[in-house]
Amino acid sequence: MTRWLVDGSNVVGARPDGWWRDRPAAFARLAGELARYARDSGDDVTVVFDGPPLDVDGHDVTVVTAPCADDRMVELASNDLYPSSFTAVTSDRDLAARLRRLGTDVTGSGSFRRLLDAGR
Repeated sequence: MTRWLVDGSNVVGARPDGWWRDRPAAFARLAGELARYARDSGDDVTVVFDGPPLDVDGHDVTVVTAPCADDRMVELASNDLYPSSFTAVTSDRDLAARLRRLGTDVTGSGSFRRLLDAGR
């Protein structure tokens, strides 16, 4: 089982599909995709979005919102007993470096997006 810590805004932005026209809907779509992925794979998935709380179905995925998703992701990893058990998903180099200093593995948003798309 992999414990994923996903930079939601970064993954949404990895595909230029007009997501910026309805950001809450794009975030909800990703949360749904992540929930299906978690259900199918048995992996533990936490997604962190920038912004105010969202009304999304998160039964199989933990959805977190924060004024600064990067800081919240670092906080979640650093407050965990096993930060090295996470694989973070982001293409933000600064965030990736901060997470790697905690021992967290990092994979790019585009690679993870392809993993989600392959599971459809």
